[in-house]
Amino acid sequence: MVAFKGGATGATKYPTPEALYPDLPRKSGAVPGLLVHQGDLLRRYAADSHVATADLALELPTGTGKTIPALVIAEWRRRTRKERVVYACPTEQLTKQVAAAADREGIPAVTLTGSHTAWDPSDDARYVSGKAVAITTYTTVFNSSPKLAPPQLLIFDDAHNGEQYVANQYSVTVDRWGGDSPNPDLYVKLLEILTPALDGIVAQRLLKPEAESGHHNAVQFIVPARHDQMPERLSRTLSQTGSPWCFRYAMIRDVLASCLVYVTHSSIQIRPLIPPTRENTLFSEASQRLYLSATLGAAGELERAFGRTGIKRLGLPETAPEPRSGRRFFVFPGLLNGGDSSELTKEIVKLAGKALVLAPDRTTAVRTAGNVRQPTWPLLTIDDVAHGMGPFVAQRNAVCALASRYDGLDLPDHGCRLEVIENVPDRDHLQERFLSSRVRAGAALSERVRTRVVQGVGRCTRGSSDWAVVVVLGDLTKYLLRQENLTALSAELQAEINFGVENSTNTTQAEILENVSAFLSQETDDTWRESGEPIVAQLRAEAVRELPDGSEILFSAVPAEIQACALAGQGRWQDASAKAQQVAQALSFGGATTKGYRGFWLYLAGIWAYRAASSGAPAASGSLANARGLIRQAEQTAEGTWARYMPLLPAMEAPALPAHDDQAVTTAMNLLQKIAPGQLDKRLGNMIEGLKETAASAYEPALTQLGIFLGAEANKPSGTGRCDSTWCWGNHLWAVVEAKSDQEPDGVMAHKDVRQVNDQLRILKSDRNHKVIPDGSFTVLISPKPAVDPTGAIGAEDHAYLVHPETIWEIGQDVQHAWEELLAGRTGRDAAGLTPFIATTFQRYGLLPSQLRERLTEYPVGAAGTATS
Repeated sequence: MVAFKGGATGATKYPTPEALYPDLPRKSGAVPGLLVHQGDLLRRYAADSHVATADLALELPTGTGKTIPALVIAEWRRRTRKERVVYACPTEQLTKQVAAAADREGIPAVTLTGSHTAWDPSDDARYVSGKAVAITTYTTVFNSSPKLAPPQLLIFDDAHNGEQYVANQYSVTVDRWGGDSPNPDLYVKLLEILTPALDGIVAQRLLKPEAESGHHNAVQFIVPARHDQMPERLSRTLSQTGSPWCFRYAMIRDVLASCLVYVTHSSIQIRPLIPPTRENTLFSEASQRLYLSATLGAAGELERAFGRTGIKRLGLPETAPEPRSGRRFFVFPGLLNGGDSSELTKEIVKLAGKALVLAPDRTTAVRTAGNVRQPTWPLLTIDDVAHGMGPFVAQRNAVCALASRYDGLDLPDHGCRLEVIENVPDRDHLQERFLSSRVRAGAALSERVRTRVVQGVGRCTRGSSDWAVVVVLGDLTKYLLRQENLTALSAELQAEINFGVENSTNTTQAEILENVSAFLSQETDDTWRESGEPIVAQLRAEAVRELPDGSEILFSAVPAEIQACALAGQGRWQDASAKAQQVAQALSFGGATTKGYRGFWLYLAGIWAYRAASSGAPAASGSLANARGLIRQAEQTAEGTWARYMPLLPAMEAPALPAHDDQAVTTAMNLLQKIAPGQLDKRLGNMIEGLKETAASAYEPALTQLGIFLGAEANKPSGTGRCDSTWCWGNHLWAVVEAKSDQEPDGVMAHKDVRQVNDQLRILKSDRNHKVIPDGSFTVLISPKPAVDPTGAIGAEDHAYLVHPETIWEIGQDVQHAWEELLAGRTGRDAAGLTPFIATTFQRYGLLPSQLRERLTEYPVGAAGTATS
């Protein structure tokens, strides 16, 4: 047995983590040394009192090495400060990667994941005694009964995705079908408790076994605090559930009265707006919480995700060059005119030999992977790579389909040279979906979504010498082409996307494949380095990164948001309402950008004020009047119409319909009274049949009929150069409709198509001999194309919006269902009875003009131009 002896007399003092690094007993396979930017970050950490900062975020771009600096900090504090250190990862797969890195770098570490009963006692003891860093998962930290000994330093890897992994622990999600643990019986039990908060027709739809077309993804929003005994009934039901719901219920049991509920036909989610992490002493009592992130953003997303205020940022100096994380060649098959995007993607996959396919949901990822692989290639899923990407890397030819895995996957070098990424990851859970689609609070979510996109497109470029093709499919194409999204990205990524768009438009499939082949052949062919790389470098030099509008305002509101949610969780309703009003006040300075999110907070302030008034506490006097005023303010402020149709407070009258909505009801009533049911049925049938077609001869007349059934004066203007239909609700609101339904769903919309609609509202003003165009009037350009020619986008008027034919089809089906109800229920009703009946029916189906405007104005034409605009 070898026994080495020496004369060491005491511990070596290391003034900085960087000073410790050369003395680590690194093994074969360790990194050659710290990169320049990693050393800079470690020096800055030790300086400026950052060691004592309670909440500190370290930012390094994706693929440029966050793990090594974090492990060095962990080991430095363990040695020099005798601290217990926990390094938390989002997944068990990542814990294995970090543990392997720690082993290579000579940092003593133990892995403590899964049930604490299965932990190796000696490993746990090494952590508790401070002899090793504990590597674990977020779920080990955030659970109802953490078993780890409290750490002094708590490190969170991939903290930019914290909302997904932290909030998920504070959410009870019951899937009717699908998901990991579907439970239709529990879904129905919860739905019955929630029914008093739902419109009767909506409740009936949700109870049906099959979702109605166009409504399967519609999210209903419920605030249990508004309804007497609803939180208590939810608590009684959830307390009787088994695994996994009982564990998540335990996380929110004490704050259930302040939780929010989101309901779709397939799922119910119950959760606080911001997770109450302060109640977790393992988290809140650590001396320092260190958040590692590729993109910290500037709108407060990190604070909302972890429920912490005052997180300081530490990144590279603004003057420092951004570290390179490999080269990506973007391909946008949907922009190829006259091509088959699926076939092009399949040919690219064939060239590359294997592909990683990412999408927000499993169904999409697996379907796309199946479509683009060669028949004999294996298709791997999360079941095959749950413990690491090794099984996929080992395959010569394969595709791997994964859902919502935008970080934590490393495929460097020859592991995989191709990624296919489909659809925008903006609706990871129901709260996101509601805030995005109904509240129009995109500004509050943009940081989160952008981070997922940035992380997602970098899965195959993990080092500066990596390269990979990134094929973009679905509505992610439109997302990346919108200038406000593009300019928020790094200069490097802007350049790569602009280059990809330029080489995906006005070209042929053969040329794209030739370019892909040259890019993939960099080891044997200099074509890319000589012809492609210089262009990307020039585009990078020209790119300017800009913070999205409203970022500073959203960041300023974060402290009050977190405090408001904490107060509501404690049942301090009056204080919570006051703090929520502070949030709304802060958001008021963001103008249109933060208007939707402000309306949401005003509504919460109103409900919490009502809850305070209902408590009967002396301090709550006057709260009921205040609550009503706040709800009215929310109705007036909120983007769209969701707040207007939430359940009213007691003794509160429904708000009067806007003039254009009232006009639609009156016009629809006249139609219902004057035309025989048989004629109406025939016209409805003809309209539906016409909307199924793509030919203008059938589609355009159906659009006018659609407008008539929406209570508008609808017609096809005569003369050349006119639009296909106009819908006018008196002179209160106008809509101009131009259909390009016969276009192919690829390539870009031509400049002339945009120019054709720019002046249609002005011409309509002349037609109607009206002095001004009514506020809010809009132009609809119906086309299946994913984007607009850059020149057309630049010249587009602010009132022009791009709408997919599928949206018009869904509206047509809603019209058919609504009119069937009107025909069945009109008997015995006079004009006084028909008016509220029609208004309520239109409102339930989202057909009032104010609701239609919301449904048709999600994508401005001016923001849909290609990235080179």
